[in-house]
Amino acid sequence: MASQAIGLPPLSEEQVKVLEENFKGCRFPDGTTLMLIAAECGLSEEETLKWFKLRNAKWRQAEGFPAELGSVLD
Repeated sequence: MASQAIGLPPLSEEQVKVLEENFKGCRFPDGTTLMLIAAECGLSEEETLKWFKLRNAKWRQAEGFPAELGSVLD
């Protein structure tokens, strides 16, 4: 994922590794978990939340679901 293209600071390989490992364990981290992940990566909570939102959209597309969250009735 090109972090600069999505409004995030450039991410190091280590930051991406930590983010991806956490994503595999939990796609929707709660506030405390998000804060811990952000601290481990050296990102703000807002940047970390944005990364998770974008990563979830990418995951949904890869699984054949719409990138945007929505009702199955949409």
